[in-house]
Amino acid sequence: MSDTYLKTASVLAFERKLDPSDALLFSGNWNERDQADAWKPVALRPKSVRGTISNRLKTKDQDPAKLDAAIENPNLQTVDVAALPGDADTLQVRFTLRALRGTGTPSACNDAAYQKRLLETVQSYAESLGFGELARRYAFNLANGRFLWRNRVGAEQVLVRVSKLVDGRAEKTWEFDALALPLRSFEASGQAASELAELASLIEGGLKGAHHVLLSVTAFVRVGAGQEVFPSQELILDRGRGDKSKTLYHVDGIAGIHSQKLGNAIRTVDTWYPDAGELGPIAVEPYGSVTTQGKAYRQPKAKADFYSLLDNWVLKGKVPDEGDQHFVMAVLVRGGVFGEVN
Repeated sequence: MSDTYLKTASVLAFERKLDPSDALLFSGNWNERDQADAWKPVALRPKSVRGTISNRLKTKDQDPAKLDAAIENPNLQTVDVAALPGDADTLQVRFTLRALRGTGTPSACNDAAYQKRLLETVQSYAESLGFGELARRYAFNLANGRFLWRNRVGAEQVLVRVSKLVDGRAEKTWEFDALALPLRSFEASGQAASELAELASLIEGGLKGAHHVLLSVTAFVRVGAGQEVFPSQELILDRGRGDKSKTLYHVDGIAGIHSQKLGNAIRTVDTWYPDAGELGPIAVEPYGSVTTQGKAYRQPKAKADFYSLLDNWVLKGKVPDEGDQHFVMAVLVRGGVFGEVN
């Protein structure tokens, strides 16, 4: 039931409930996966290159003489690179992931009446639909290696191991052939389906607060000896003259992938946005933002964005369709600051 006196809290924030660590990169051989703890870290090294002029030129610069003069001045640059050594054919990517209780409970809210209605809404969702579908999709994105990003492209083989950790030890481990699982859907069959169901049940229990969940995720990516691998790239806002034009991320000298980039991949579960058929799953974002395309797929004008759906659901009692209910809860799992702007 709606309440005409109820309004969105001006202070409203949620902590993320799927919490990945940074990932670290190691190198070894595919046939030595069971000795992975002894694999060597992937290190970064600088490389100086002489680039050519290849960008689109303005009309005034397309004169042959000007182009020849530009080519005579080479594009010199120094970049970070990461690659497997010549005696290793496999990349290991390793991180941990927590599934935390309290989904939908604000970490900050300055309106008790709004918080009460919000918690009632979340409880209604938990009882009617539950977190099973979201947990299944999160588990799928671990199993298919989506979090590997460019490292997954063109790989010969990809094996993902997910272990439930108790007191620092693996109590249960699931193994998945990542390349056998799709990136554009969340459908699996056979043994993979049953193991995904077990993993999803564990994550669901963590989101509901039934038990503590800490997962160790390890991916083995067979790309070939000496091949380049792809850690995260650092965003350097103020580069000086002579600085490297590409800086890669590392943790104490070990190449790494940002936890934010891992989280983006794991929450790429939104197939409920308008016109979803062509692009496939996108990361859960309040406006369905896909920065690589410069487009927001959940527009406020269409009442498909998170804020419109949440306000209609909590303030007006208008329950979204099933897919959009999952989407709203997935944004709360993502976390963020969502207070009303005055």
